[in-house]
Amino acid sequence: MHALPNVKKIWTKPHKLSQTLIEKYKIKWVYWLSAAFIILNSYLLMKELYWGMLIPLGLLFGLLYIFHLDKVLLFIAFVTPFSITLQDMDMGVAISMPSEPMLIGVLLLFFIKLFYEEKVDFSGYRNPLAILVIVHILWMFITSITGELPMVSFKYLFSRLWFLVPMFFLAILFFKRPENITRLIWAYGFSLCGVVLYTTYRHAGFGFDEEIGHWVMDPFYNDHTAYGAILALFIPPFVAITLNCKFGKRAWIFAAIASTLLITGLYLSFSRAAWISIVMAMGILILVLLRIRFYVVFLTSAAVIGLFFAFQQQILDRLEKNKQDSSANFVEHIQSISNISSDASNLERINRWQAALRLYEERKVLGWGPGAYQFVYAPYQLSKEKTIISTNAGDKGNAHSEYIGPLAEQGLPGLIIILLLYSSIVYYGLQLTRKATNRKFRRLTLGITLGLISYFIHGVMNNFLDTDKLSVPFWAFVAALVAIDSYKFHLMENNPSPLSENNPE
Repeated sequence: MHALPNVKKIWTKPHKLSQTLIEKYKIKWVYWLSAAFIILNSYLLMKELYWGMLIPLGLLFGLLYIFHLDKVLLFIAFVTPFSITLQDMDMGVAISMPSEPMLIGVLLLFFIKLFYEEKVDFSGYRNPLAILVIVHILWMFITSITGELPMVSFKYLFSRLWFLVPMFFLAILFFKRPENITRLIWAYGFSLCGVVLYTTYRHAGFGFDEEIGHWVMDPFYNDHTAYGAILALFIPPFVAITLNCKFGKRAWIFAAIASTLLITGLYLSFSRAAWISIVMAMGILILVLLRIRFYVVFLTSAAVIGLFFAFQQQILDRLEKNKQDSSANFVEHIQSISNISSDASNLERINRWQAALRLYEERKVLGWGPGAYQFVYAPYQLSKEKTIISTNAGDKGNAHSEYIGPLAEQGLPGLIIILLLYSSIVYYGLQLTRKATNRKFRRLTLGITLGLISYFIHGVMNNFLDTDKLSVPFWAFVAALVAIDSYKFHLMENNPSPLSENNPE
Protein backbone atom coordinates (compact mmCIF):
# COMPACT_ATOMS: atom_id res chain seq x y z
CA MET A 1 0.00 0.00 0.00
CA HIS A 2 2.93 2.33 0.70
CA ALA A 3 4.62 1.56 -2.63
CA LEU A 4 2.19 3.57 -4.77
CA PRO A 5 3.21 7.00 -3.45
CA ASN A 6 6.86 6.20 -4.08
CA VAL A 7 6.10 5.03 -7.61
CA LYS A 8 4.14 8.21 -8.23
CA LYS A 9 7.05 10.33 -7.06
CA ILE A 10 9.43 8.43 -9.31
CA TRP A 11 7.24 9.09 -12.37
CA THR A 12 6.18 12.65 -11.63
CA LYS A 13 9.63 14.09 -11.00
CA PRO A 14 11.07 13.15 -14.44
CA HIS A 15 7.84 14.39 -16.04
CA LYS A 16 8.19 17.78 -14.35
CA LEU A 17 11.86 17.86 -15.34
CA SER A 18 11.02 17.11 -19.01
CA GLN A 19 8.37 19.82 -19.01
CA THR A 20 10.90 22.32 -17.68
CA LEU A 21 13.38 21.35 -20.43
CA ILE A 22 10.69 21.72 -23.09
CA GLU A 23 9.82 25.20 -21.83
CA LYS A 24 13.51 26.18 -21.90
CA TYR A 25 13.86 24.94 -25.48
CA LYS A 26 10.72 26.87 -26.47
CA ILE A 27 12.18 30.08 -25.04
CA LYS A 28 15.46 29.45 -26.90
CA TRP A 29 13.59 28.93 -30.17
CA VAL A 30 11.75 32.22 -29.63
CA TYR A 31 15.06 34.00 -29.11
CA TRP A 32 16.71 32.37 -32.13
CA LEU A 33 13.76 33.06 -34.44
CA SER A 34 13.46 36.65 -33.23
CA ALA A 35 17.19 37.22 -33.80
CA ALA A 36 16.96 35.66 -37.29
CA PHE A 37 14.02 37.89 -38.17
CA ILE A 38 15.81 41.04 -36.94
CA ILE A 39 18.96 40.19 -38.94
CA LEU A 40 17.00 39.29 -42.10
CA ASN A 41 14.77 42.35 -41.92
CA SER A 42 17.74 44.65 -41.21
CA TYR A 43 19.49 43.28 -44.32
CA LEU A 44 16.35 43.76 -46.44
CA LEU A 45 15.88 47.33 -45.18
CA MET A 46 19.49 48.11 -46.12
CA LYS A 47 18.62 46.91 -49.65
CA GLU A 48 15.43 49.04 -49.53
CA LEU A 49 13.25 45.93 -49.59
CA TYR A 50 10.30 46.28 -47.23
CA TRP A 51 8.39 43.01 -47.66
CA GLY A 52 10.24 41.47 -44.70
CA MET A 53 8.03 43.45 -42.34
CA LEU A 54 5.08 41.37 -43.55
CA ILE A 55 6.62 38.11 -42.28
CA PRO A 56 5.04 38.35 -38.77
CA LEU A 57 1.66 39.08 -40.37
CA GLY A 58 2.08 36.04 -42.64
CA LEU A 59 2.95 33.86 -39.65
CA LEU A 60 -0.10 35.17 -37.78
CA PHE A 61 -2.39 34.32 -40.70
CA GLY A 62 -0.74 30.91 -41.01
CA LEU A 63 -1.54 30.15 -37.37
CA LEU A 64 -5.11 31.39 -37.84
CA TYR A 65 -5.59 29.10 -40.85
CA ILE A 66 -4.33 26.11 -38.87
CA PHE A 67 -5.98 26.71 -35.49
CA HIS A 68 -8.84 29.22 -36.04
CA LEU A 69 -10.30 28.65 -39.49
CA ASP A 70 -13.67 29.93 -38.26
CA LYS A 71 -12.15 33.35 -37.62
CA VAL A 72 -10.59 33.28 -41.10
CA LEU A 73 -14.06 32.80 -42.66
CA LEU A 74 -15.42 35.74 -40.69
CA PHE A 75 -12.44 37.87 -41.68
CA ILE A 76 -12.94 36.97 -45.36
CA ALA A 77 -16.58 38.05 -45.10
CA PHE A 78 -15.45 41.30 -43.45
CA VAL A 79 -12.80 42.24 -46.06
CA THR A 80 -14.75 41.19 -49.18
CA PRO A 81 -16.78 44.45 -49.56
CA PHE A 82 -13.49 46.41 -49.35
CA SER A 83 -11.56 44.13 -51.71
CA ILE A 84 -10.22 45.68 -54.91
CA THR A 85 -9.83 43.88 -58.24
CA LEU A 86 -6.32 43.96 -59.69
CA GLN A 87 -5.94 43.15 -63.37
CA ASP A 88 -2.96 42.13 -65.48
CA MET A 89 -4.08 42.96 -69.00
CA ASP A 90 -1.08 41.16 -70.61
CA MET A 91 -1.75 37.84 -68.83
CA GLY A 92 -5.54 38.24 -68.83
CA VAL A 93 -5.64 37.63 -65.07
CA ALA A 94 -7.86 39.47 -62.59
CA ILE A 95 -7.94 38.79 -58.85
CA SER A 96 -9.73 40.49 -55.98
CA MET A 97 -7.35 41.48 -53.18
CA PRO A 98 -7.20 40.37 -50.43
CA SER A 99 -10.33 38.19 -50.43
CA GLU A 100 -9.58 35.75 -53.28
CA PRO A 101 -6.03 34.76 -52.16
CA MET A 102 -7.50 34.09 -48.71
CA LEU A 103 -10.29 31.99 -50.24
CA ILE A 104 -7.73 29.99 -52.25
CA GLY A 105 -5.81 29.34 -49.02
CA VAL A 106 -8.97 28.01 -47.35
CA LEU A 107 -9.69 25.83 -50.41
CA LEU A 108 -6.25 24.20 -50.27
CA LEU A 109 -6.40 23.72 -46.49
CA PHE A 110 -9.86 22.14 -46.79
CA PHE A 111 -8.59 19.46 -49.20
CA ILE A 112 -5.55 18.81 -46.98
CA LYS A 113 -7.85 18.28 -44.00
CA LEU A 114 -10.01 15.88 -46.06
CA PHE A 115 -6.96 13.70 -46.76
CA TYR A 116 -5.35 13.79 -43.31
CA GLU A 117 -8.29 14.02 -40.90
CA GLU A 118 -10.29 10.88 -40.27
CA LYS A 119 -13.24 12.55 -38.53
CA VAL A 120 -15.05 14.94 -40.86
CA ASP A 121 -18.78 15.48 -40.33
CA PHE A 122 -20.38 14.83 -43.72
CA SER A 123 -23.96 14.78 -42.40
CA GLY A 124 -24.71 18.27 -43.74
CA TYR A 125 -23.49 17.26 -47.21
CA ARG A 126 -26.29 14.71 -47.52
CA ASN A 127 -28.82 17.55 -47.61
CA PRO A 128 -30.62 17.77 -51.01
CA LEU A 129 -29.32 21.31 -51.54
CA ALA A 130 -25.73 20.19 -50.96
CA ILE A 131 -26.23 17.25 -53.35
CA LEU A 132 -27.53 19.62 -56.05
CA VAL A 133 -24.48 21.87 -55.57
CA ILE A 134 -22.21 18.82 -56.00
CA VAL A 135 -24.12 17.83 -59.18
CA HIS A 136 -23.68 21.41 -60.42
CA ILE A 137 -19.91 21.20 -59.90
CA LEU A 138 -19.67 17.78 -61.58
CA TRP A 139 -21.56 19.00 -64.65
CA MET A 140 -19.31 22.04 -64.86
CA PHE A 141 -16.33 19.66 -64.77
CA ILE A 142 -17.77 17.55 -67.61
CA THR A 143 -18.56 20.58 -69.78
CA SER A 144 -15.10 22.00 -69.06
CA ILE A 145 -13.59 18.89 -70.68
CA THR A 146 -15.87 19.04 -73.72
CA GLY A 147 -15.92 22.85 -74.05
CA GLU A 148 -14.49 25.03 -76.81
CA LEU A 149 -11.77 26.49 -74.53
CA PRO A 150 -10.86 23.90 -71.85
CA MET A 151 -8.16 26.09 -70.25
CA VAL A 152 -10.62 28.95 -69.83
CA SER A 153 -13.32 26.60 -68.53
CA PHE A 154 -11.07 24.88 -65.96
CA LYS A 155 -9.84 28.25 -64.76
CA TYR A 156 -13.49 29.30 -64.39
CA LEU A 157 -14.30 26.04 -62.56
CA PHE A 158 -11.37 26.50 -60.19
CA SER A 159 -12.53 30.04 -59.40
CA ARG A 160 -16.03 28.71 -58.69
CA LEU A 161 -14.49 26.13 -56.32
CA TRP A 162 -12.62 28.72 -54.28
CA PHE A 163 -15.96 30.40 -53.65
CA LEU A 164 -17.98 27.23 -53.06
CA VAL A 165 -15.62 25.20 -50.85
CA PRO A 166 -14.95 27.87 -48.18
CA MET A 167 -18.32 29.65 -48.24
CA PHE A 168 -20.59 26.64 -48.76
CA PHE A 169 -19.05 23.28 -47.85
CA LEU A 170 -16.86 24.58 -45.03
CA ALA A 171 -19.48 27.12 -43.96
CA ILE A 172 -21.99 24.28 -43.35
CA LEU A 173 -19.60 22.95 -40.68
CA PHE A 174 -18.95 26.49 -39.43
CA PHE A 175 -22.70 27.03 -38.98
CA LYS A 176 -23.03 24.03 -36.66
CA ARG A 177 -22.74 26.78 -34.07
CA PRO A 178 -25.91 28.71 -34.99
CA GLU A 179 -24.64 32.05 -33.70
CA ASN A 180 -22.03 31.98 -36.49
CA ILE A 181 -24.81 32.58 -39.04
CA THR A 182 -25.56 36.04 -37.71
CA ARG A 183 -21.87 36.69 -37.05
CA LEU A 184 -21.13 36.22 -40.73
CA ILE A 185 -24.07 38.43 -41.73
CA TRP A 186 -22.73 41.14 -39.43
CA ALA A 187 -19.13 40.72 -40.64
CA TYR A 188 -20.08 41.35 -44.27
CA GLY A 189 -22.89 43.78 -43.47
CA PHE A 190 -20.73 46.05 -41.30
CA SER A 191 -18.21 46.53 -44.12
CA LEU A 192 -21.02 46.91 -46.66
CA CYS A 193 -22.45 49.77 -44.60
CA GLY A 194 -19.00 51.38 -44.76
CA VAL A 195 -19.07 51.12 -48.56
CA VAL A 196 -22.58 52.65 -48.61
CA LEU A 197 -21.37 55.61 -46.54
CA TYR A 198 -18.36 56.07 -48.84
CA THR A 199 -20.53 55.82 -51.97
CA THR A 200 -23.23 58.16 -50.66
CA TYR A 201 -20.64 60.75 -49.61
CA ARG A 202 -19.04 60.72 -53.08
CA HIS A 203 -22.44 60.75 -54.77
CA ALA A 204 -23.56 63.76 -52.70
CA GLY A 205 -20.56 65.68 -54.02
CA PHE A 206 -22.06 65.35 -57.51
CA GLY A 207 -25.59 66.29 -56.43
CA PHE A 208 -26.80 62.66 -56.58
CA ASP A 209 -26.68 62.72 -60.37
CA GLU A 210 -28.13 59.56 -61.97
CA GLU A 211 -25.29 59.04 -64.45
CA ILE A 212 -22.64 59.63 -61.76
CA GLY A 213 -24.43 57.06 -59.60
CA HIS A 214 -23.31 54.35 -62.03
CA TRP A 215 -19.66 54.47 -60.90
CA VAL A 216 -19.28 56.28 -57.53
CA MET A 217 -18.99 52.92 -55.70
CA ASP A 218 -15.71 52.31 -57.51
CA PRO A 219 -13.20 50.77 -56.64
CA PHE A 220 -15.15 48.51 -54.28
CA TYR A 221 -17.91 47.52 -56.73
CA ASN A 222 -17.41 47.72 -60.47
CA ASP A 223 -20.78 49.35 -61.22
CA HIS A 224 -24.18 50.20 -59.81
CA THR A 225 -25.80 46.90 -60.85
CA ALA A 226 -23.47 44.75 -58.71
CA TYR A 227 -23.76 47.31 -55.91
CA GLY A 228 -27.56 47.24 -56.10
CA ALA A 229 -27.63 43.43 -56.15
CA ILE A 230 -25.63 43.08 -52.93
CA LEU A 231 -27.76 45.70 -51.18
CA ALA A 232 -30.95 43.87 -52.18
CA LEU A 233 -29.41 40.60 -50.91
CA PHE A 234 -28.69 42.02 -47.44
CA ILE A 235 -31.73 44.22 -46.81
CA PRO A 236 -34.12 41.33 -45.91
CA PRO A 237 -31.81 39.67 -43.31
CA PHE A 238 -31.12 42.99 -41.57
CA VAL A 239 -34.81 43.94 -41.59
CA ALA A 240 -35.53 40.47 -40.10
CA ILE A 241 -33.06 41.17 -37.26
CA THR A 242 -34.54 44.64 -36.77
CA LEU A 243 -38.06 43.22 -36.43
CA ASN A 244 -36.90 40.65 -33.88
CA CYS A 245 -36.18 42.25 -30.51
CA LYS A 246 -35.13 38.81 -29.17
CA PHE A 247 -31.70 39.37 -30.70
CA GLY A 248 -30.99 41.95 -28.02
CA LYS A 249 -31.22 45.74 -27.74
CA ARG A 250 -27.77 46.47 -29.22
CA ALA A 251 -28.42 44.12 -32.13
CA TRP A 252 -31.76 45.85 -32.75
CA ILE A 253 -30.16 49.32 -32.83
CA PHE A 254 -27.32 48.25 -35.13
CA ALA A 255 -29.68 46.34 -37.44
CA ALA A 256 -32.06 49.32 -37.66
CA ILE A 257 -29.18 51.64 -38.61
CA ALA A 258 -27.82 49.10 -41.12
CA SER A 259 -31.27 48.57 -42.68
CA THR A 260 -31.74 52.33 -43.11
CA LEU A 261 -28.30 52.71 -44.71
CA LEU A 262 -28.82 49.77 -47.07
CA ILE A 263 -32.28 50.92 -48.19
CA THR A 264 -30.94 54.45 -48.79
CA GLY A 265 -28.01 53.01 -50.75
CA LEU A 266 -30.36 50.86 -52.84
CA TYR A 267 -32.50 53.86 -53.77
CA LEU A 268 -29.44 55.91 -54.74
CA SER A 269 -27.91 53.04 -56.72
CA PHE A 270 -30.35 53.69 -59.60
CA SER A 271 -30.18 49.94 -60.29
CA ARG A 272 -33.51 49.10 -61.88
CA ALA A 273 -32.96 45.35 -61.64
CA ALA A 274 -32.21 45.65 -57.91
CA TRP A 275 -35.34 47.73 -57.37
CA ILE A 276 -37.46 45.13 -59.14
CA SER A 277 -35.87 42.27 -57.22
CA ILE A 278 -36.52 43.77 -53.79
CA VAL A 279 -40.12 44.70 -54.70
CA MET A 280 -40.80 41.15 -55.93
CA ALA A 281 -39.18 39.73 -52.79
CA MET A 282 -41.63 41.85 -50.79
CA GLY A 283 -44.42 40.32 -52.90
CA ILE A 284 -43.19 36.86 -51.87
CA LEU A 285 -43.22 38.04 -48.24
CA ILE A 286 -46.88 38.99 -48.58
CA LEU A 287 -47.67 35.53 -49.97
CA VAL A 288 -45.83 33.95 -47.03
CA LEU A 289 -47.75 36.07 -44.53
CA LEU A 290 -50.99 35.04 -46.26
CA ARG A 291 -49.81 31.38 -45.87
CA ILE A 292 -50.13 30.62 -49.58
CA ARG A 293 -48.45 27.30 -50.38
CA PHE A 294 -45.19 27.06 -52.35
CA TYR A 295 -46.69 24.93 -55.12
CA VAL A 296 -49.34 27.62 -55.79
CA VAL A 297 -46.58 30.23 -56.17
CA PHE A 298 -44.55 27.86 -58.36
CA LEU A 299 -47.47 27.01 -60.65
CA THR A 300 -48.50 30.67 -60.91
CA SER A 301 -44.93 31.66 -61.84
CA ALA A 302 -44.78 28.87 -64.42
CA ALA A 303 -48.10 30.03 -65.89
CA VAL A 304 -46.87 33.65 -66.15
CA ILE A 305 -43.68 32.49 -67.91
CA GLY A 306 -45.74 30.31 -70.23
CA LEU A 307 -48.06 33.20 -71.10
CA PHE A 308 -45.05 35.41 -71.84
CA PHE A 309 -43.69 32.94 -74.39
CA ALA A 310 -47.16 32.36 -75.83
CA PHE A 311 -47.71 36.09 -76.41
CA GLN A 312 -44.09 37.25 -76.64
CA GLN A 313 -44.52 38.94 -80.02
CA GLN A 314 -47.46 41.06 -78.85
CA ILE A 315 -45.60 41.91 -75.62
CA LEU A 316 -42.45 42.91 -77.52
CA ASP A 317 -44.46 45.06 -79.91
CA ARG A 318 -45.98 46.85 -76.94
CA LEU A 319 -42.59 47.34 -75.23
CA GLU A 320 -41.03 48.77 -78.39
CA LYS A 321 -43.40 51.74 -78.13
CA ASN A 322 -41.76 52.78 -74.85
CA LYS A 323 -39.17 55.54 -75.54
CA GLN A 324 -38.41 56.49 -71.92
CA ASP A 325 -34.64 56.44 -71.23
CA SER A 326 -32.91 56.22 -67.86
CA SER A 327 -33.56 59.25 -65.69
CA ALA A 328 -32.85 60.73 -62.27
CA ASN A 329 -36.63 60.93 -61.84
CA PHE A 330 -37.76 57.83 -59.96
CA VAL A 331 -40.97 57.26 -61.96
CA GLU A 332 -39.26 57.82 -65.32
CA HIS A 333 -36.39 55.53 -64.30
CA ILE A 334 -38.91 52.80 -63.49
CA GLN A 335 -40.64 53.32 -66.83
CA SER A 336 -37.30 52.94 -68.65
CA ILE A 337 -37.07 49.33 -67.45
CA SER A 338 -39.32 48.19 -70.29
CA ASN A 339 -37.75 50.43 -72.95
CA ILE A 340 -36.34 48.08 -75.60
CA SER A 341 -36.41 50.60 -78.42
CA SER A 342 -33.82 53.22 -77.42
CA ASP A 343 -32.32 52.36 -74.00
CA ALA A 344 -28.76 51.17 -74.80
CA SER A 345 -28.42 49.09 -71.62
CA ASN A 346 -31.63 47.15 -72.26
CA LEU A 347 -30.83 46.68 -75.96
CA GLU A 348 -27.34 45.38 -75.21
CA ARG A 349 -28.76 42.80 -72.81
CA ILE A 350 -31.11 41.59 -75.55
CA ASN A 351 -28.17 41.45 -77.96
CA ARG A 352 -26.18 39.29 -75.49
CA TRP A 353 -29.16 37.04 -74.83
CA GLN A 354 -29.85 36.53 -78.53
CA ALA A 355 -26.20 35.61 -79.12
CA ALA A 356 -26.37 33.16 -76.18
CA LEU A 357 -29.48 31.51 -77.62
CA ARG A 358 -27.74 31.09 -81.00
CA LEU A 359 -24.77 29.51 -79.22
CA TYR A 360 -27.18 27.14 -77.47
CA GLU A 361 -28.76 26.15 -80.79
CA GLU A 362 -25.39 24.83 -81.96
CA ARG A 363 -24.50 22.90 -78.79
CA LYS A 364 -27.70 22.07 -76.93
CA VAL A 365 -26.43 19.38 -74.53
CA LEU A 366 -22.84 20.17 -73.51
CA GLY A 367 -22.62 23.85 -74.38
CA TRP A 368 -19.44 25.78 -75.11
CA GLY A 369 -17.85 25.34 -71.70
CA PRO A 370 -18.00 27.37 -68.44
CA GLY A 371 -16.64 30.89 -68.85
CA ALA A 372 -16.31 30.56 -72.63
CA TYR A 373 -19.24 32.80 -73.62
CA GLN A 374 -17.40 36.11 -73.75
CA PHE A 375 -14.70 34.62 -76.01
CA VAL A 376 -17.03 33.01 -78.55
CA TYR A 377 -20.21 35.10 -78.78
CA ALA A 378 -18.94 37.86 -81.09
CA PRO A 379 -19.70 36.07 -84.42
CA TYR A 380 -23.20 35.23 -83.18
CA GLN A 381 -24.28 38.86 -82.93
CA LEU A 382 -26.42 40.33 -85.70
CA SER A 383 -25.57 43.79 -86.97
CA LYS A 384 -29.19 44.93 -86.55
CA GLU A 385 -29.11 43.93 -82.85
CA LYS A 386 -25.81 45.61 -81.97
CA THR A 387 -25.77 48.80 -79.93
CA ILE A 388 -23.34 51.65 -79.34
CA ILE A 389 -21.87 49.66 -76.43
CA SER A 390 -21.55 46.31 -78.27
CA THR A 391 -18.10 44.77 -78.65
CA ASN A 392 -16.52 42.00 -80.67
CA ALA A 393 -13.38 41.89 -78.55
CA GLY A 394 -14.88 39.75 -75.77
CA ASP A 395 -13.75 42.22 -73.13
CA LYS A 396 -17.06 43.45 -71.69
CA GLY A 397 -18.38 40.54 -69.69
CA ASN A 398 -20.77 37.65 -69.96
CA ALA A 399 -24.32 36.97 -71.07
CA HIS A 400 -25.78 39.14 -68.28
CA SER A 401 -28.03 36.39 -66.98
CA GLU A 402 -27.68 33.62 -64.39
CA TYR A 403 -29.94 31.48 -66.60
CA ILE A 404 -29.20 32.22 -70.25
CA GLY A 405 -25.44 32.23 -69.62
CA PRO A 406 -25.33 28.64 -68.27
CA LEU A 407 -27.68 27.59 -71.09
CA ALA A 408 -25.06 28.65 -73.66
CA GLU A 409 -22.04 27.46 -71.68
CA GLN A 410 -23.34 24.23 -70.08
CA GLY A 411 -26.23 23.28 -72.35
CA LEU A 412 -29.80 22.45 -71.40
CA PRO A 413 -28.75 20.07 -68.53
CA GLY A 414 -26.73 22.93 -67.02
CA LEU A 415 -29.75 25.23 -67.03
CA ILE A 416 -32.00 22.50 -65.59
CA ILE A 417 -29.53 21.92 -62.72
CA ILE A 418 -29.43 25.67 -62.00
CA LEU A 419 -33.24 25.92 -62.02
CA LEU A 420 -33.55 22.87 -59.75
CA LEU A 421 -30.98 24.30 -57.36
CA TYR A 422 -32.52 27.76 -57.17
CA SER A 423 -36.10 26.52 -56.87
CA SER A 424 -35.01 24.02 -54.18
CA ILE A 425 -33.32 26.82 -52.22
CA VAL A 426 -36.57 28.81 -52.27
CA TYR A 427 -38.62 25.73 -51.38
CA TYR A 428 -36.42 24.69 -48.44
CA GLY A 429 -36.12 28.27 -47.19
CA LEU A 430 -39.91 28.75 -47.13
CA GLN A 431 -40.47 25.28 -45.65
CA LEU A 432 -37.98 25.95 -42.84
CA THR A 433 -39.73 29.25 -42.18
CA ARG A 434 -43.12 27.56 -41.98
CA LYS A 435 -41.97 24.69 -39.73
CA ALA A 436 -39.75 26.71 -37.38
CA THR A 437 -40.75 26.61 -33.71
CA ASN A 438 -38.06 29.15 -32.80
CA ARG A 439 -39.13 32.71 -33.58
CA LYS A 440 -35.60 33.96 -34.17
CA PHE A 441 -34.85 31.25 -36.68
CA ARG A 442 -38.23 31.70 -38.35
CA ARG A 443 -37.58 35.37 -39.06
CA LEU A 444 -33.88 34.97 -39.79
CA THR A 445 -34.52 32.09 -42.19
CA LEU A 446 -37.24 34.10 -43.93
CA GLY A 447 -34.89 37.09 -44.22
CA ILE A 448 -32.11 34.96 -45.72
CA THR A 449 -34.54 33.29 -48.13
CA LEU A 450 -36.01 36.61 -49.29
CA GLY A 451 -32.49 37.94 -49.82
CA LEU A 452 -31.68 34.93 -52.00
CA ILE A 453 -34.99 35.32 -53.88
CA SER A 454 -34.06 38.92 -54.65
CA TYR A 455 -30.84 37.68 -56.24
CA PHE A 456 -32.63 34.96 -58.24
CA ILE A 457 -34.88 37.66 -59.69
CA HIS A 458 -31.93 39.97 -60.25
CA GLY A 459 -30.15 37.06 -61.96
CA VAL A 460 -32.54 37.29 -64.90
CA MET A 461 -30.86 40.58 -65.86
CA ASN A 462 -27.30 40.15 -64.56
CA ASN A 463 -24.70 37.58 -63.54
CA PHE A 464 -22.40 38.22 -60.57
CA LEU A 465 -21.72 34.78 -59.08
CA ASP A 466 -18.32 34.76 -60.77
CA THR A 467 -17.24 37.58 -58.43
CA ASP A 468 -16.27 37.44 -54.76
CA LYS A 469 -18.60 40.34 -53.90
CA LEU A 470 -21.75 38.27 -54.52
CA SER A 471 -20.48 34.69 -54.28
CA VAL A 472 -19.17 34.99 -50.70
CA PRO A 473 -22.51 36.03 -49.12
CA PHE A 474 -24.68 34.12 -51.61
CA TRP A 475 -23.16 30.70 -50.93
CA ALA A 476 -22.89 31.47 -47.22
CA PHE A 477 -26.65 32.16 -47.14
CA VAL A 478 -27.34 28.85 -48.91
CA ALA A 479 -25.01 27.07 -46.45
CA ALA A 480 -26.97 28.67 -43.58
CA LEU A 481 -30.22 27.14 -44.89
CA VAL A 482 -28.52 23.73 -45.22
CA ALA A 483 -27.15 23.96 -41.67
CA ILE A 484 -30.49 25.07 -40.21
CA ASP A 485 -32.22 22.15 -41.97
CA SER A 486 -29.53 19.54 -41.24
CA TYR A 487 -28.96 20.39 -37.58
CA LYS A 488 -32.62 21.22 -36.84
CA PHE A 489 -31.95 24.62 -35.23
CA HIS A 490 -35.38 25.80 -36.37
CA LEU A 491 -37.04 23.18 -34.19
CA MET A 492 -35.40 24.40 -30.97
CA GLU A 493 -37.69 25.94 -28.40
CA ASN A 494 -37.84 29.72 -28.19
CA ASN A 495 -36.27 29.71 -24.73
CA PRO A 496 -33.42 29.26 -24.22
CA SER A 497 -32.45 30.64 -27.61
CA PRO A 498 -29.53 29.17 -29.55
CA LEU A 499 -28.59 32.66 -30.74
CA SER A 500 -26.80 35.22 -28.63
CA GLU A 501 -29.03 37.63 -26.74
CA ASN A 502 -26.42 40.22 -25.88
CA ASN A 503 -24.25 40.59 -28.96
CA PRO A 504 -25.03 42.05 -32.36
CA GLU A 505 -24.02 38.79 -33.97
